[in-house]
Amino acid sequence: MTTLGVVFRPQLPPERLRGMVRAADDAGLEELWLWEDCFLESGIAAASAALAWSERLRVGVGLLPVPLRNVALTTMEAATLHRLFPDRVMLGVGHGVQDWMGQVGARAESPVTLLREHLDAMRALLAGERVTTHGRYVHLDGVALDWPPASAPAVYAGARGPRSLRLTGEAADGTILDASATPDDVRRARQLIDEGRESAGREGAHPVVVYLLAATGPDAEARLRAELRGEGRDGIEGLGVAGDAEAVADAVRRLAEAGAGTVVLQPTADEPDPEEFIRFVTDRVAPLTP
Repeated sequence: MTTLGVVFRPQLPPERLRGMVRAADDAGLEELWLWEDCFLESGIAAASAALAWSERLRVGVGLLPVPLRNVALTTMEAATLHRLFPDRVMLGVGHGVQDWMGQVGARAESPVTLLREHLDAMRALLAGERVTTHGRYVHLDGVALDWPPASAPAVYAGARGPRSLRLTGEAADGTILDASATPDDVRRARQLIDEGRESAGREGAHPVVVYLLAATGPDAEARLRAELRGEGRDGIEGLGVAGDAEAVADAVRRLAEAGAGTVVLQPTADEPDPEEFIRFVTDRVAPLTP
């Protein structure tokens, strides 16, 4: 079964989030995803509010940029959310946009090393371990959570390049791919993730979450093309989808066949009615997807 989600894009002001959560609850949406984009909105603050406003909605943050965050703080926040809202939280970490990291003086010389150290420490702390480590970037001296989650939750990681994708297989519990991934990219990513898992001797499931830029309505094609063009990605075959529910469902199916377990539909930044977009996904697209 393919899980469907929708992104609350931080181009919307934070006060719009409550209406989106209510629309998601009313429509029966499975997952609402958030971003921690510089310099728009906090992922943790928004996730806390969204989870508190709903009794059933699963909320993901994909992703938290590790150069901005001390691993102890990130893990404390993650543990608190997992204890307050068991089985409803999905948190991902990643390199962040390097230009933004440079703007705040946090750009790492080796983003892959930083992400590996962050993942190793975060997963150990969430598992209730006492951690001492002195890596290139992460330094902990006898640190343990007083209130770890009842069981170790999954930690996702976002990635694009081959080294980072192998790393997510080695050191994360799931992988997040952004909306620049075509079905062929998902297949290649799945292969690299599996290589990483094999090299680390890891077994069991490794879920892959993929964002899909989607537009519907009479001006859907124009809005989709405008956004892709603005990002320098126009003309890439298999990237994004515009059209009716059947067209969007076909695009979801292609990503699922390529290895995505969750497809998160990402409206364009100028989506005229984000709440209606949620209803479109739940009422019209979901019945057409496997």
